[in-house]
Amino acid sequence: MERFRFSLTDTEKKSLKELVWRRIMERLDGRDSGVPEPPTDVLREPYGAFVTLKRRDQLRGCIGHIVADRPLWDNVADMALAAAFEDPRFPPLTRAELDGLEVEITVLSPLAPCPDPERIEVGRHGLFLRRGMHSGLLLPQVPVEWGWDRVTFLRQTCRKAGLPEAAWKDPETKIYWFEGVVF
Repeated sequence: MERFRFSLTDTEKKSLKELVWRRIMERLDGRDSGVPEPPTDVLREPYGAFVTLKRRDQLRGCIGHIVADRPLWDNVADMALAAAFEDPRFPPLTRAELDGLEVEITVLSPLAPCPDPERIEVGRHGLFLRRGMHSGLLLPQVPVEWGWDRVTFLRQTCRKAGLPEAAWKDPETKIYWFEGVVF
């Protein structure tokens, strides 16, 4: 996999984070002024993205859209609301949880079939596994945060998909990899 050469300026990153906060605050206030126009052309380009919310270093919500079929700006706007209010692992975010809430955004490269699991690099690649109706995704930063090696990363992605930990070795399991810009 060729390195993901996507980049954002500090101003674009700041604009995306402000967009996340705006969408969350509007929902908490019971209003919706819609998604404003993106400030740059780069933010109009189609990219998949995840919005991760953490509170006191604990996951509080993480939802993404992996397909690059919509503008990055729109994906981040929608994923902000999904991570805060629709992650099935958590109740909807409340005002009381805003103190200490941190936002992380991951912009994804296109998914590509992984030619050889031996080539997966922890910290560089994210994984998406699919077998039958089961699928699971872990972002590139997850194995780093947990101190996992490559094999543990593969096993944990299988678990996320609801598959046995060794399912990544089964030829019926499709492994895709991607890279991400995390900020």
